[in-house]
Amino acid sequence: MSPFLEVKTNSGSITCKPICENGENTLLQRSEHNGFLQKPKLCPVEPQEIHNLLCIGFGPASLAIAVALNDALDNANCIDGKQPKVCFLEKQHQFAWHAGMLLPGSKMQISFIKDLATLRDPRSEFTFLNYLHRHHRLVQFSNLGTFLPSRAEFEDYLRWCADHFTDVVEYGQEVLEVSPKEVSEPSTKIDYFLVSSRNIHDGSVSMRKARNVVIAVGGQPHIPVSFPSDEPRVIHSSQYRSRVPTLLPDKTSSYSIAVVGSGQSAAEIFRDLHYKYPSAMISLIIRDTALRPSDDSPFVNEIFDPERTDHFYNGLPAARADALRADRGTNYSVVRLELLEQIYHDLYEQRVKQPDEAQWQRRILPSREITHVTKDEGSKCGKLSLTIKNISPLGSPPGSDQEMLEVDAVILATGYVRNAHEKMLKSLEHLRPQADNNWRVRRDYKVEMDRSKVSADAGIWLQGCNESTHGLSDTLLSTLATRGGEMVDSIFGTAHANGE
Repeated sequence: MSPFLEVKTNSGSITCKPICENGENTLLQRSEHNGFLQKPKLCPVEPQEIHNLLCIGFGPASLAIAVALNDALDNANCIDGKQPKVCFLEKQHQFAWHAGMLLPGSKMQISFIKDLATLRDPRSEFTFLNYLHRHHRLVQFSNLGTFLPSRAEFEDYLRWCADHFTDVVEYGQEVLEVSPKEVSEPSTKIDYFLVSSRNIHDGSVSMRKARNVVIAVGGQPHIPVSFPSDEPRVIHSSQYRSRVPTLLPDKTSSYSIAVVGSGQSAAEIFRDLHYKYPSAMISLIIRDTALRPSDDSPFVNEIFDPERTDHFYNGLPAARADALRADRGTNYSVVRLELLEQIYHDLYEQRVKQPDEAQWQRRILPSREITHVTKDEGSKCGKLSLTIKNISPLGSPPGSDQEMLEVDAVILATGYVRNAHEKMLKSLEHLRPQADNNWRVRRDYKVEMDRSKVSADAGIWLQGCNESTHGLSDTLLSTLATRGGEMVDSIFGTAHANGE
């Protein structure tokens, strides 16, 4: 890249002179304020202007791009001597990361080194260690002797990073569609896109223009077909913290609660309910024959190394699918061993007190599948009746192939679907290459477009929905720092400027 702007250091204080849209030099100084640095922020621009980059969603993926771009602005200038015009649109009213699953005692499953910056540039101001330093906890954290901070602390770190970019983030904006600009002649190439969004507070719809659009909206809750999507007593794990206290307000009541799923979220919820509702009957229903530990051994963990993305992307589709199946035990339907041991200990204590497993307050029901859910109309409390099928590969004892369970709530830890981009890009389907019936993504995450219709200076980029082409790390935090830098370089780097 060529230089963005000049950086000078005077007595440890860094001053920057970014060139804003009006062409004036604005002096910005980094200083401590409420635990974070006043970074030289990207300049906000009017909605009617053409943005160089518009990111849909402001979760960790877009935040990593903002951090990488901010770091690049410390050293270089890539767009005609001016700062890029950037905007982030986020549906939530403030930054939040898996707020529904910030449970007491829950820890990260990856090292803090895999933060938003360290693997790209450990000298960045946005590293987790610098966050600790700015909050006067670096020494105390080191005394913990762990690479795994609590999930609540890591979420606070992410919010600390996000706070630096409030000038270029529009919260409370639900993006409806990405469409091509209107052209007067069929031969005219599309050189920017229109992004329409609705204000979730007043319902007003606005339109923004952008040459490059990044879709990074994360996953949408997956609700199995056997469950009614409009039933208030059926809750997805993403809403666990916000909805369960309202639905089940009496912590001393003998509620009956079912948790569905066999992954980390299901296990965490199962144990959290154990302490929040000590009188409740809690059942963990799983399809597998047992809860299984995640494989986070060092050699297997190398599949999440940033350089593995190249190797995975260059593989044949069948080989990539085989690799994903082989490596599922690192991420899907698995639980950290420490938590498994804690749950087993809890169940063992029940066995000591009550030998009859049918009388336990907390049970794991393996090899089960919920096939039907009905509301018990005769119940004053509006309980749900679950039809549960035994799907053991060994078969079930006579008369036990099906059972009924009446519950006050069902919590679904059933994962996410990552296809929100398909609806957003519906009006752009005619811009795909003729041979493509689906959205095809290049190694640099840019969607393939018909270059006879779309300018090389315009593009759509996808984040967090490319597992089949970029590997298991695509939906995880592991490669965010490196990927954020790759995105900035692809969109604003010299190759882009030369039209390559």
